[in-house]
Amino acid sequence: MTKFERNNLETTSMNTMFSTILQLPLFQGISREDFSEILDKVKLHFVKYKPGEFIARSGEPCNQLCFVLQGTCTLVASTESNFYTVCEQIEAPYLLEPQSLFGMNVCYASSYRALTEVHTVSIGKNTVVNDLLKYEIFRLNYLNILSSRAQNYYARLWEHPEKSLRDRLIHFFVQRCEKPQGEKLFKAKMEDLALYMSTTRLNVSRTLNELQSEGLIELRRSEVLIPDIEKLRA
Repeated sequence: MTKFERNNLETTSMNTMFSTILQLPLFQGISREDFSEILDKVKLHFVKYKPGEFIARSGEPCNQLCFVLQGTCTLVASTESNFYTVCEQIEAPYLLEPQSLFGMNVCYASSYRALTEVHTVSIGKNTVVNDLLKYEIFRLNYLNILSSRAQNYYARLWEHPEKSLRDRLIHFFVQRCEKPQGEKLFKAKMEDLALYMSTTRLNVSRTLNELQSEGLIELRRSEVLIPDIEKLRA
């Protein structure tokens, strides 16, 4: 490949990246003119991650907005006591925890690890505050994202508790997912699930085996694999 061909390829790749950025919820509605003005002021940090590399870790300071532009990553969320762990596959485009940039706790709540090759672009917090928030459309998009997340989490608190153990287990799995679709992996001991459900280990085991016989979950050692969370909640 000649130098000219490489330059053309790199230019095409960057144009594709910028087109993807404009499709992200935070930038939707922003004109090309405003976006060009933003690019003149804002420094964008493009990073490529190999499979297995961490993009962000739980507990690390969230001092930037990080967008996953290409690829698939794994979101891992755990309780402080490691009572249970939830693993989800997250497809691009995706914005990592916009709610963690401000507030009382400005650290990532979950960890994010590249499952395939992942391309990200990051914008520092100072740039967001000093430059991007000056654009009304960006402000409204950001507020809408934060408000939607807050309303969604609040609504979950008031959902009617299910009566049967089967429904309560399904509710437990669904409520702890970031996205309501795709494959999920829960890591938890059977006795811990029984304690949380206020029942016996035998009852939990029997119910989970029923779900497995219906093809809705797959039981592993201290793990519950859910191939498609939408089918489980149907």
